[in-house]
Amino acid sequence: MTGPSLRAIFFDVDDTLYSTSEFSARARDASLEAMIQAGLAVPLEELRVDLEEVIAEFSPNHEHHFDKLLLRLPRRAYKGRNPACIIAAGVVAYHAVKARELVPYEDAVEVLRMLSTRTDLILGVITAGLAVKQAEKLVRLKVLDYLRANAIFISDQIGINKPNVKLYQRALSDLNLKPSESMYVGDHPHHDMDAARAAGMITVWNRRGGKHAGGTPASPPDHVIQNFWDLLEVLEGHYGLKPQGG
Repeated sequence: MTGPSLRAIFFDVDDTLYSTSEFSARARDASLEAMIQAGLAVPLEELRVDLEEVIAEFSPNHEHHFDKLLLRLPRRAYKGRNPACIIAAGVVAYHAVKARELVPYEDAVEVLRMLSTRTDLILGVITAGLAVKQAEKLVRLKVLDYLRANAIFISDQIGINKPNVKLYQRALSDLNLKPSESMYVGDHPHHDMDAARAAGMITVWNRRGGKHAGGTPASPPDHVIQNFWDLLEVLEGHYGLKPQGG
């Protein structure tokens, strides 16, 4: 049974349930190499720089990174080639890596399974991104069985993006939860920790090693973890939960 002061835990997705940073680097390199193979006459290192600029300027959630990449290259870079075929080569390579390597942290899945079967906690997600992309990640990570179906909140569907505190407040309101009995686990010091704290939630900073692990929240989070086994210790030590004991 859950302790008296905690009813729900919400999780971020990227760099929390899986290593977004590692996966993205491998997938983007595979895509750029495929585009070069398809006839794009630009060195890989230069393409990396240009693609990073595209992502920074149009956001990671933009659906046409490779289209934008080709637009900023001189036409001679793909002279005699159909640019649509070069873009398609990149997309196919990206999805091949996604199918093969977009996998969850093993401890994340194991702890979610334990929490979903051995406690009464509501387990959910509050994530920023496009609805289809974020939902696809949850399917590929095979975590949907452990989450409450009505506790999945994707910014694109809500019309509110991180770090707007209203995204977190919407999740709490929809599930009739008090902030003080709800926990948020995420990796971003500002978008996750500061925003969830502003909503009054219990904050758990996952500093596993993603690109935001070196940042600093405006206010100290309630707990800091390196993995999901640490989360279990937090739940057992501070909230009276004993999911490991059955």
